[in-house]
Amino acid sequence: MGKQLVSDELWESIEPLLPKELPKPKGGRPRIPDRAALSGIIFVLKSGIPWQMLPREMGSGIGHHLLEAATRLAGVWERLHRVLLDRLGEADRLVESEPG
Repeated sequence: MGKQLVSDELWESIEPLLPKELPKPKGGRPRIPDRAALSGIIFVLKSGIPWQMLPREMGSGIGHHLLEAATRLAGVWERLHRVLLDRLGEADRLVESEPG
């Protein structure tokens, strides 16, 4: 994939909000890195393709891993939204919309 979907600057805001990976007592495959998972989720949302049709270069069995990641990240979205709104406000880049 050419363009980076999650910039370094954006990732610096997101990473501290994410839960750390816990050790797996029975072993098993490690989860894909959170940044790669988020990039995959963004790719699916922007392109509209089904999870199963993600490009191979994103990893083997990526669709299953992304569904797990989406569940893991579910509690993060609201906090992330607030962080991004704060950053936009600090940069004076918030635009208020009119009601209705």
